[in-house]
Amino acid sequence: MAAQISQVQQWFNSYKSNVGQSLSDPAKPWKKAFDQLEERTGVNRVNLFLGAAAFCALYLIFGYGAQLLCNIIGVLYPAYISIHAIESSTKQDDTKWLIYWVTFGIFTVIEFFSGLLTSVIPFYWLLKVGFFTNIYSAKVIYIICIAFQCGFLIWCMLPMEQNGSTIIYHKLVRPYFLKHHESVDRIINDGMNKAAGVLKKD
Repeated sequence: MAAQISQVQQWFNSYKSNVGQSLSDPAKPWKKAFDQLEERTGVNRVNLFLGAAAFCALYLIFGYGAQLLCNIIGVLYPAYISIHAIESSTKQDDTKWLIYWVTFGIFTVIEFFSGLLTSVIPFYWLLKVGFFTNIYSAKVIYIICIAFQCGFLIWCMLPMEQNGSTIIYHKLVRPYFLKHHESVDRIINDGMNKAAGVLKKD
């Protein structure tokens, strides 16, 4: 047990170090704001960031408009930074944000179909609420799901080399794509050729 606690502490310290480096990176748009906040409050920028993250998490659980906040966090900032990436001369930032948007798109599709699945399974919500009997209400479960979604999106766009979207892309999406892309391309080309043939007959 002590070894596991030590591993968690090492991971957390490594994470804090990476976040601290990113928050101090002069190329990032938030550096100036954190410089000013750190100077005015006397609180370390990593602790300010973790406090803001904790506040957002609590707001997502208890606040009004949690889904809107989640969508703002998951779309607005990445869209803004993606425009910067498009306008920059380097390819590295383009690749990073393309990976984020691929991951975001896959998550959105899975989320849609999981909602479809839950409506097909009889008594799904009753079973889920029954599982949390006397602990959580359906509304709390819904809020927790929104908080999880927002946390997932934040993990996917963390300003680190190995953020969530990079890990998911390299461990899941890319291997699957490399394994199946030739057959999918062939199916798409066959479909386009058939459609072109039908259009030429008319």
